[in-house]
Amino acid sequence: MTKLLLALHVLAAIIAVGPVTVAASMFPTALRRAAADGDVGGTVTVALLHRICRVYAHIGIAVPVFGFAVASELHVLGSPWLITSIALTAAAAVVLGLLVLPRQQAALAALEDRLGEAVVEGSAAARLAVFTGIFNLLWATVTVLMIVRPGSTTGV
Repeated sequence: MTKLLLALHVLAAIIAVGPVTVAASMFPTALRRAAADGDVGGTVTVALLHRICRVYAHIGIAVPVFGFAVASELHVLGSPWLITSIALTAAAAVVLGLLVLPRQQAALAALEDRLGEAVVEGSAAARLAVFTGIFNLLWATVTVLMIVRPGSTTGV
């Protein structure tokens, strides 16, 4: 059962977190381009990237759910590497939910209202790129901790 749960946890991480990190990383550049060009195609791209981030953020809830199941099976819920990973995952969720997604939504709304220049001149795209980078760095750190598992004796 442990191997099945671990496989589901890893698949959920790949399927859910991967698209969010890519789409969120592409968003600031697409926003700048759409604001500069002022064409509908750019706005559609920005809207699609935001939708991918929103939808896969919800799907991403499966990652910690399966992760807790695996940790429980392996009896490692108190391990420092896991507690650190849980804290970093929570931080990544906060960054995505409170800093990235709302700013994407606001930038998209401004772009759709044809205030694209204000979006870029206000350096919203730059701030969004910073928050997205923080989100990606948090997930990269969690991934390394999940692979290296400092101090782990589970043998998995």
